Amino acid sequence: MAETTTRAVPPKGFRSAERGWPELHRIPRPPYRLPLLGDLIGASRATPVQDSLRYARRLGPIFRRSAFGKEFVFTWGAELVADLADESRFAKHVGLGIANLRPVAGDGLFTAYNHEPNWQLAHDVLAPGFSREAMAGYHPMMLSVAERLTEHWDLAAAGGRSVDVPGDMTKLTLETIARTGFGHDFGSFERARPHPFVSAMVGTLSHAQRLNSVPGPLAPLLLRRAGRRNVADIALLERIVDGVVRERRASGGGDGDLLDRMLKTAHPESGERLSAENVRRQVITFLVAGHETTSGALSFALHYLSLRPDVAERARAEVDRVWGDVAAPGYEQVAKLRYVRRVLDETLRLWPTAPAFAREAVRDTVLGGVHPMRRGAWTLVLTPMLHRDAGVWGADAEGFDPGRFEVGAVRGRAPHVFKPFGTGARACIGRQFALHEAVLVLGLLLRRYELRADPGYRLRVAERLTLMPEGLRVWLERRG
Repeated sequence: MAETTTRAVPPKGFRSAERGWPELHRIPRPPYRLPLLGDLIGASRATPVQDSLRYARRLGPIFRRSAFGKEFVFTWGAELVADLADESRFAKHVGLGIANLRPVAGDGLFTAYNHEPNWQLAHDVLAPGFSREAMAGYHPMMLSVAERLTEHWDLAAAGGRSVDVPGDMTKLTLETIARTGFGHDFGSFERARPHPFVSAMVGTLSHAQRLNSVPGPLAPLLLRRAGRRNVADIALLERIVDGVVRERRASGGGDGDLLDRMLKTAHPESGERLSAENVRRQVITFLVAGHETTSGALSFALHYLSLRPDVAERARAEVDRVWGDVAAPGYEQVAKLRYVRRVLDETLRLWPTAPAFAREAVRDTVLGGVHPMRRGAWTLVLTPMLHRDAGVWGADAEGFDPGRFEVGAVRGRAPHVFKPFGTGARACIGRQFALHEAVLVLGLLLRRYELRADPGYRLRVAERLTLMPEGLRVWLERRG
């Protein structure tokens, strides 16, 4: 069977917008600019997404920002985003921080350029791993990992201690994807400090974002020390993943999980297989994307549930009614938690943990009937602002209300206004996995604990390509 190889393509993340947008001057921009620095004065390197949200509120549904002589176009208006969802005219653009992850993830599912054949090969080989049958097989392992979390939280509740929500959700989701996808146990709950994989992953994500705020030619000089640390982080991630793959090869195979599919399954039509290098890249992609975004979604959801006892009580009542006294809910019972799912959807509306996705014109076109775009021109969709468009979500769009996702409300909204997993053919392949895991975990935690917020805590959002509540702790009380 043939193995697929690909040619490396230089990142395009800092390609300027001027050539791709012939009428760039018609797109609003901040009023004050400085030579070279552009709109960076007053901006924070630590919170570029939240800075862009502030600009979006002032400048409207499409706007541009300048940095180091380069123009970047941002879009969030519902009608424009719906137009960008047209797969005959637009496709995924790999740029900005995503392209900066290419040194570690290469042509993995998340970071591959559209012309690279390994994306379609891996997608076709791995898609059955997210079928309903496969998901039902993962369910017992998800329950097993959740039990390790509740054992940890029971000790905190008994001792009157608060819990580190983002830290514990990261442990939970890392162990879940490692167990279900790769038959591996990182031992996260037995460690006093984060697993080295998590530390290296956070380092690479943070470095990828930091590169966006430094002029390309100056990055090696200004980020010399950070660059060396990033090289070491990438090497550590690769060593850990190589060890996981080596263990699997030595064992002769698992139970048909994602890693088995990567190693043994050929494409149903071409007969091609993933190369050893691409297997490594896909494993890294799934371990990083498969736990980082879900841990953020769970953390934000628990924040809102701790602040809104009325919402928590309604969700808890549903869990008690649907699951009854069963010790371990079955796979089918998770999908019946419709209100809990609405809580999760409303959380993802306000804080989609992957806060943006980029779309590129595949031919000359006109966006929204107003803005000409040449082939190759791209724009970054600000998902949190799309999800706050008052024309769609109402004047109270900043508020937390799971009722927005009742069946009638959803049917009454236009398509393409809720995009927490991206859009089109390159949308997140693991979204059903993530949703099942998150609803299951929220149901288990609500059934077991009352959540108490820290009255002095004010939500702070950390950015490292994904979003995460910073410093979030809650107190627990075991239910009888």
